[in-house]
Amino acid sequence: MAHCEQVLTSVDGVISRMRALDAVLPARDGVAVFNRVYLAVTQAVDRRIDAGRFTDTRAAIALDVRFAERYLTAVDAVFQERRPPACWRPLFQFRRHPGVRPLQFALAGINAHIGHDLALAVVDTCRTLACEPVDLEDEFDRVGDLLVSLEERIREELTPGPELLRIADPLTHLLGAWSLERARDAAWTTARALWALRRLPDVAGEFTERLDTAVGFAGRMLLTPLPD
Repeated sequence: MAHCEQVLTSVDGVISRMRALDAVLPARDGVAVFNRVYLAVTQAVDRRIDAGRFTDTRAAIALDVRFAERYLTAVDAVFQERRPPACWRPLFQFRRHPGVRPLQFALAGINAHIGHDLALAVVDTCRTLACEPVDLEDEFDRVGDLLVSLEERIREELTPGPELLRIADPLTHLLGAWSLERARDAAWTTARALWALRRLPDVAGEFTERLDTAVGFAGRMLLTPLPD
C-alpha cells in the first residue's frame, strides 16, 4: 500500500497524494470511492485558485492544504495500523462491506471531513497564517459553495436509475436527513467556538473529542447496509 507522511505545502501536493491512493486502492473500496470524490473537488478548487477566483489566494491554498491533511493523516494512521479519529472509523471499518453502496461511502467520508475536519482545519489555518477565522470567511464560503454544488452531481452519479426508483429506494430515505450545507454551516460555528477556546486547551480538547464521537456516530448511520 502506497502511503507516506509528509508535510504538504501546495494543492498540487495534495492532488498527487490522492492520485497515488486512487492508483492502489480497489475501485469498489469505500475509501477509494470517497477519495475519487475528494480528488475531483480538490481539482476544482485548484482550477479556481489558478483562475484567481479567491479573494486571498494564500489563505485559500493554506485552508485547502490544512483541510486535506486531516483526511490524509487518517489514511496514514490506518495504513500504519494506528487508530484514526472516531469520525473516520466507520468508513474504514465498512469499506469492503458488500451491503454498503458507493453513495453511502462518499457521503460518509464527506460527513467525517466536513463535520469534524473542516472546523479544525480553519483553526489550523488561522495558526499557520496568524489570522482570525473571520479573515478566512470568504475562502471558507467559496470552498463550501463548491462542495454544495458538487453534492447533487455526486448523488446523481452514484445513484443510477429512474427517478421513481430512487424515490422508492431505502437509500433515499436513509440519506435524506443528512445535508452537506447544514454540516458546512455547523463547521463554521464550530471553528469559531474552537478559536474562542484556544486559551482553554482542556475545554477545547473535550469539545473536539465529543465532536469527533458525534460525527463518527452519524457516519456509522450513513453506512447502514441496505438490500439491493
